[in-house]
Amino acid sequence: MPTTPATATHSSSNGSAEAIMLELVDESGTTIGTAEKLAAHQAPGRLHRAFSVFLFDEQGRLLLQRRALGKYHSPGVWSNTCCGHPYPGEAPFAAAARRTYEELGISPSLMAAAGTVRYNHPDPASGLVEQEFNHLYVGLAQDTPAPDPEEVGETVFVTAAELAERHAAGPFSAWFMTVLDAARPAIRELTGPSAGW
Repeated sequence: MPTTPATATHSSSNGSAEAIMLELVDESGTTIGTAEKLAAHQAPGRLHRAFSVFLFDEQGRLLLQRRALGKYHSPGVWSNTCCGHPYPGEAPFAAAARRTYEELGISPSLMAAAGTVRYNHPDPASGLVEQEFNHLYVGLAQDTPAPDPEEVGETVFVTAAELAERHAAGPFSAWFMTVLDAARPAIRELTGPSAGW
């Protein structure tokens, strides 16, 4: 995966863990500073930049991931294809492509911006809060996922009807329906009316 100035800044050559920093933003999405990742998610949460990716196969099925059990935030729940945070100074589109490859081992095809959504979702299980200005992307997954087990416990492609059944059975991430609903116009444009999204 190629490095950019933002990703090179956040790579550690000696294997030591360094603090992951997020971009803090105002209500219009303008960068106003940075904060350490965990601190930004502690109640009441600080508004920060994020992204969510929705990838579909050629049959119009959505690629879901179940978050790995070892994740500190929302472990073991189902969510959209990929979500995360750009590094400070990293373009959201570049961050979305980078994390999709890092988590799932695939590079999206035809990935396109699908708008933004702002939300505030507490996670009762962890006590953390998602205060996010989220950049949405939709695209095609033409390769077989090869998930990183540290990030992803399981993946599945689902139709709109299958998703409704799975969502009713749970558990899903607190933000999932918010980002899905915000991305629906772009999803319908990508998958066509017959897919049912």
